[in-house]
Amino acid sequence: MPAQALTPEFVAQVPQISIETKTLFFDTDIKGFVLEARPGGATYYYRYRDANQILHMCRIGKIQSISLSDARQRAHDMHDLRKEGGDPLVECGGKRSLPLFSVFVKERYMQYAMEHKRRWTTDEVNLRLHVLPYIGFLRLDRIRKTHIIALQQDLRGKGYSPGTCNRIMSMVRFIFNQAIRWDVLAPGSNPVAGIQAYEDNGARERFLTEAEVIRLFAELEKNKNIQVGQVIKLLLYTGARKREILDARWEHIDFQRRILLVPLSKSGKPRKITLSDVAVSLLQSLPREEGIPWVFFNPKTRKPPVSIFSAWDTIRRNVGLRDVRLHDLRHSFASFLVNSGRSLYEVQKLLGHHDPKVTMRYAHLATKSLVEAVNVVGRLLPGQRKAS
Repeated sequence: MPAQALTPEFVAQVPQISIETKTLFFDTDIKGFVLEARPGGATYYYRYRDANQILHMCRIGKIQSISLSDARQRAHDMHDLRKEGGDPLVECGGKRSLPLFSVFVKERYMQYAMEHKRRWTTDEVNLRLHVLPYIGFLRLDRIRKTHIIALQQDLRGKGYSPGTCNRIMSMVRFIFNQAIRWDVLAPGSNPVAGIQAYEDNGARERFLTEAEVIRLFAELEKNKNIQVGQVIKLLLYTGARKREILDARWEHIDFQRRILLVPLSKSGKPRKITLSDVAVSLLQSLPREEGIPWVFFNPKTRKPPVSIFSAWDTIRRNVGLRDVRLHDLRHSFASFLVNSGRSLYEVQKLLGHHDPKVTMRYAHLATKSLVEAVNVVGRLLPGQRKAS
């Protein structure tokens, strides 16, 4: 099989060359660029071996239908695609091409998210505003690690916090993992894998002090929005997430076992919230209305409140806690437990954390209890002298 510089002059001579059998002329400039000459005519190809060492001939076109310069450019593009890990046979129609990222998100991922994720709207917004404009036009198998790193850096360059960037990257990683689970992509082909998350030194931690809780409860006692006050108290009593309380149903409360069942938690699994004496007392004091299964409901819609932010914002401003979010009540619940000497294991179980690393954010609060713990050993060992 001869090597031949494929020049316009040579190609022009090919139809006049007496060829009895198929002959391949390999270009000396672009590896894999081939002119196949047969008695019936000549055709440009790009020849290569795939990852399984199977030989492929990707047809570019006959010499009468495509110019040498255009054929050379097509071969050059396919050669570059091979370097990037792509498959030229997809480009020339020899294989079923994978969908664009935007199409996969619309037709597969968002359908899944709407069925399985309670906060699927957050994914929809982040995809529409940040991700799809950047990689939505690329086919799933054409998205490389370099594209994802560029997306990550673009988000940070626009001023988004490390935490926000990490959450968006986590969502994109999950989408590619789903494509792998659904056999759309090959195992090990997630381009987000191995990309380091930003260090989030600015992660927000706000815990209420006992004095702040006293001020807050004093405001709740006189505030006209009684229902919101009851929700806020339960958030502090249980450490539950906001929607876990707002969406609570009477059928999911077991007063005998002192448990509030959350059928679908943030993790996608059921979880049980342990109810304290004050939480049980508060729940038992709430009025019920026949035909309404919700613990808390809007009298007009007869459904759980969509949002209580406006009422909460008024309450927190009245007591000088403008920087406190509703979610900080959950953090405060954990901080009170740790500061009273409860173990991080207990905190993990009460908050419903499946990963103990998440609970470790409260470890620095346990200094006092740790000192008391080591003093136990000191008191047990001989040689201890009482202070005079």
